[in-house]
Amino acid sequence: MRGRQQPGRQQLRHEGRRRRREPLRVGLVCGRPSTELDGVAGYVERLAQELPAAGVEPVVVPCGPDARAAAAAGRTLAKLDLDAVHVQFAPSMYGFRGSIGLLPLVLPRSVPLLTTLHEYGSWELPIARPRPLRSVYPWSERHVVLDRETGFLVPRSRAVVVTNPVHLATLQNRFHGHVPGRHIPIGANVEVAREASPDGSREQIRTQLGLEPGTTLLAFFGFVHPVKGLRYLFEAMAQLRDEGEALHLAVIGGFESLALPGQEASDFRAELEGRVGALGLKGQVTFTGFQPPEEVSRWLLASDLGVLPFTAGVTTKSGSLLTMLAHGLPVVATAGEDESVEDGETCVAVHSVRDAEALADGLRRAQRDGGLRRRVARQGKALAARRSWQDIARRHADVYREVAG
Repeated sequence: MRGRQQPGRQQLRHEGRRRRREPLRVGLVCGRPSTELDGVAGYVERLAQELPAAGVEPVVVPCGPDARAAAAAGRTLAKLDLDAVHVQFAPSMYGFRGSIGLLPLVLPRSVPLLTTLHEYGSWELPIARPRPLRSVYPWSERHVVLDRETGFLVPRSRAVVVTNPVHLATLQNRFHGHVPGRHIPIGANVEVAREASPDGSREQIRTQLGLEPGTTLLAFFGFVHPVKGLRYLFEAMAQLRDEGEALHLAVIGGFESLALPGQEASDFRAELEGRVGALGLKGQVTFTGFQPPEEVSRWLLASDLGVLPFTAGVTTKSGSLLTMLAHGLPVVATAGEDESVEDGETCVAVHSVRDAEALADGLRRAQRDGGLRRRVARQGKALAARRSWQDIARRHADVYREVAG
């Protein structure tokens, strides 16, 4: 009769740590951990800051975009004596190559794997695009073998975290309910700066911009990208200007990101600046570039309205939205598939995307109805407060304990 298999050295270390009630040790895998280039990197940074208070020791492990980098990350993780490995997935984080989907093949099976889907349902692995291979994916997903977006990540994860209901529905439909998702929302990218005051910030920023009394200061916050819809916002501003409205827009955020690198970012900035000039909006739009959190907070506290005209609609997976709401800013946003983004309650919703006229109408509503602005600012701030990073970290710690248990 075969003898009972002896536990490995790593398993013994894990059991010893749990008996001593030491913190769980979790590897947080992300692409390039640079908050100046990627919003998910900011998410990882905030999560890692809060996890120790929830009894978890986080170890951030970067991973490059190719298969060799995924293999190197797997070897690094295997040496770290971890209780779990938690991969953050968005295609742009890994150069839109999908090699991170091979990581489970080089991880020890004894270490539980988790995946958070920051983007899901709108991209496919390059290898999944040819028609003969595409026909394989419905079968491989139904049998939880291979995912068309994440490769082996989702099928081999003991827990899958999603940040919004839309991704949860996509996950359930694709895997026919065989992969249960955990909905843990994100929090604000930037907290209200302690030393900043709304009145002081407002006076400083308006003086800095040379704004006339009565000018409405609009704020867009986040990485600038074609899908953020700024072209339509400029057209809406031109319409309102022709109606006699005095507006100024602050575009708070950098152009270069993992999703829009190098020359692409420079070209897009030139395109937007050209559009501003063609519409006669020079002097009414300020591009601040990437700003540290304290400066972002100061700009938002100084603003009258936030505007997020995303071409796919805004959901609460947007750290930009939650940051604006946390600052008590009433937000005009194109509506996505998210019941928390509710017109007249948490925002002023625009129900048509890529539509400058609809966006102008939303801005008119917000400008002319003080009661509406105050209500959505109050309700939006309450929504952001319910998504504190302390609570997010506690919920992650519960999932880590469950999969490592």
